[in-house]
Amino acid sequence: MKGLPALLLLLCCTALLCSAAPAVGPVTCSEDGGAAATRMAAHHIDENRHHGFKFKLSEIKGSKVEQVYGGCEIQLQLELMETTCHYIDPMHFEDCEVRDVTDWEVRANCSVSVSVRSGVARVNSYNCDTQKVLTHREMAGVCPDCSHLISLHDPDGIKSVKEAVQRVNKNTTNQNYFILKDVGRIEIGSILGRNLFYEAAIALVESHCPMGSSTRPEGCRQLCPDRARHALCHSTYFLSKGLDSVRCDYYPPMNSTALGAGEREPICSPGDAVELPPPPAVCYCGRTPRPQEGPVYSFHCQGSDDEIHPICPWPRPRETCTWQPVTRPGP
Repeated sequence: MKGLPALLLLLCCTALLCSAAPAVGPVTCSEDGGAAATRMAAHHIDENRHHGFKFKLSEIKGSKVEQVYGGCEIQLQLELMETTCHYIDPMHFEDCEVRDVTDWEVRANCSVSVSVRSGVARVNSYNCDTQKVLTHREMAGVCPDCSHLISLHDPDGIKSVKEAVQRVNKNTTNQNYFILKDVGRIEIGSILGRNLFYEAAIALVESHCPMGSSTRPEGCRQLCPDRARHALCHSTYFLSKGLDSVRCDYYPPMNSTALGAGEREPICSPGDAVELPPPPAVCYCGRTPRPQEGPVYSFHCQGSDDEIHPICPWPRPRETCTWQPVTRPGP
């Protein structure tokens, strides 16, 4: 079982996180341009993730270059593996660790289209099939005592998430309240077949509400992404006794420029933060809806399930996008 100590808040230093990624040359239409094209594709995929964890290149399964007027078209077949770095983590995806087999590996098989024109490369599209490497039955055979992934909408799991956020907001060393931005994973386990517990990985973002504000954290809006601190927290919650521990890594803001005299902190759209994860196995064609909104323009992803965040195709396929009601779990 992961971490049962009392609340421990770890300051994560950007200088330690952001080690240099390996240098790769420009994307060209020669055979030597394949490595650069795959790195560009993997970076583009992670740049467009708004839920869950970063992915890292595992294997190049196919690469085809077609020469066209003014350049070429490159078709890639890539296998990516989910890492332990959440998308809010400033660490470069190539420096992130891939999950091992007992940590519920997730694989994405991706078809990526890259074009090169006049020496300028761009990703045109990608589509991925995201799945757990092992089924629950297979995991039980490999690791009988391991926790099991469960739905991101499990009522008790969501209850543990909400209590974890409340615990974080009791930490008086924070200047402002934090609000929930993403639920990355929820697992369920037991000790000796009893004492069921939930473990959750959640991403938080700093809000504009100062600690001790009369406004409840749930009603606060996030600071702009570049000026807000972010936190990735892991919580443990026992069904028998409630929340046991919360451990957080804090990431400093990218923009720490001090405000001028009389200048107020800018506030970004409240739609940038969500209170609960999106409906199971769903990607959004546009922005993530605010919790109080009704129908959303969304579609289901190939191969995904409600226990993991799929890699959504890019650009969003208009022909598969349909209006669907938002289903939110109960309190």
